[in-house]
Amino acid sequence: MVYKESEFFIETEVPENELIISRTNLQGLITYANETFCEISGYSEDELIGKSHNIVRHPDMPKVAFSDLWETLKNEKQWKGFVKNLRKDKGFYWVYAIISGVYKDGELVEYKSLRTPISYEDKLESQKLYDQMREKSNENIRKVIYE
Repeated sequence: MVYKESEFFIETEVPENELIISRTNLQGLITYANETFCEISGYSEDELIGKSHNIVRHPDMPKVAFSDLWETLKNEKQWKGFVKNLRKDKGFYWVYAIISGVYKDGELVEYKSLRTPISYEDKLESQKLYDQMREKSNENIRKVIYE
C-alpha cells in the first residue's frame, strides 16, 4: 500500500482514565458503542450501530492477529492484546483490548470488548511486531511517499 497523504500519522490519544466499550452480535456487527468509543473513533453512535466492528480496523494490523483473536474466542477464552485502530478521519489510536464472549444460559449470545490506553513504549513495540508479522505473511507493507 502506498499513501501519499500523511493522514495515517495523526494519532488520537486515549485519555488515561477512559474505557472504550463496545458489543457486537455473533456476526461482528456493533450493537453498542459507549460515548468514549464514539469520541475516540470519530464516528457517531448512529454511524457505528449495525456496522461491522472492522470499520475501525487499521491496515497496519496483521491478519494473523485477528485469526488468533477468533480462534481464542472460538475456544471460549478471553483474548487480550494491543490493537491499532483506524479513526473515521483516517487517523489512528492504540488500545489494549480485552475481548470475550457473552453467554446466557450457557449459550454464546454476543461479544464484548473493553479497551484502555497503552504506553508509548507498548505502541512502539507493537508497531514493530505487527510490521514483522505482516512482512512474514506477505501482507502489504506500509510505504509513505513524501512529495
